[in-house]
Amino acid sequence: MLPARARAANWLVQSWRHLLGAVFAFAAAGIVAIGLFAWSGLYSVAASSGHWAIVDFFLRFGMESSVRTHAPALTPPDLADENLARLGAGHFHAGCAFCHGSPGTPVGAAALKMLPPPPELDGKLAEWSDQQLFWIVRHGIKYTGMPAWPVQGRDDEVWALVAFLRRLPSLDAEAYKALALGEIEPRPETARQIVSGEDRVDTVEACARCHGLEKGPRSELVPVLHGQPRERLETALRAYRSRERDSGIMQVAAAELDDKAIRDLAAFYARLPAPTHLPQAPIQDESAVERGAVLAAQGDADRQVPACLTCHGDAGLPTYPRLSGQPARYLASQLAAWRTGFNARTPGGIVMAPIARRLTPQQVADAAAYFASLPLPAPAQARR
Repeated sequence: MLPARARAANWLVQSWRHLLGAVFAFAAAGIVAIGLFAWSGLYSVAASSGHWAIVDFFLRFGMESSVRTHAPALTPPDLADENLARLGAGHFHAGCAFCHGSPGTPVGAAALKMLPPPPELDGKLAEWSDQQLFWIVRHGIKYTGMPAWPVQGRDDEVWALVAFLRRLPSLDAEAYKALALGEIEPRPETARQIVSGEDRVDTVEACARCHGLEKGPRSELVPVLHGQPRERLETALRAYRSRERDSGIMQVAAAELDDKAIRDLAAFYARLPAPTHLPQAPIQDESAVERGAVLAAQGDADRQVPACLTCHGDAGLPTYPRLSGQPARYLASQLAAWRTGFNARTPGGIVMAPIARRLTPQQVADAAAYFASLPLPAPAQARR
């Protein structure tokens, strides 16, 4: 006969085996039941019928818990930055307002029939922290119509939209128009027209919301297109359309542009004279301008950095941008993108990315300050 201790151990092992067997059998039965329920088609997937209350509660509870769990512990930039909010406002109007509405314009009738319907944001934004909003904008939400940001890793663009969203609840229709549209008068549009335009007028207006017309861009994070070489503008728009250049904002803007629209846009902006107003912050450090002038003219042989003006001056190829007069913050942000590894798949990017990585942070600031101190290039017809 086994000792009492051995009998107790044997009983415990047998009990655990029976318990585990029961658990596995219950789980298997549950899986089979769920499979049979799905196979039966009893649960309607029609968006018109909505979710059962318990399903809706479970999905919302799971979504909110997931966002709280996964939102990163990041320190946001200055979300009160006007330039950041203006950049985000332009993208919101082009890519978000059709579903979420905007001040003075309610959620569209078609969007309201989505399941779940996209919320009007005024009363929802306060429920999320800055980091949670960042995560939602960057990654989107499964089982809804909320998409992920088109280019993962462009955190600077995502923060721009978050900066605008923090401003949104305080905006009325006029304040929203001033922030998102600037000098462009709003008019009824379809979703396609908001993104790309059906003709040249609509297309130019869609671009002008951020890049300006008579006036320049309203944000220092947006480039001035006036007077840039036509070939350069065409090359950039095609690269955004094919997703070879990494910008969630510009990929959305260029996605539906056909070749004719790209040619027309490029020719239009290439002929534009310098705008009457530029979002250029005053230069605080004249020594940075002087150092940037040397770097632009001579490069840095020790770091294998060529002279910037070789490609980006008046004698450069027409497929290269002219940097004179561009906002310093825009130039610095683009160099940061090169240094991080973005925009490195185009012919120009293959050349520029390694050069940008060789620049020191001080050289980036100096080059940006120097080019920002110069006047904008003359329009195309004046250079002939």
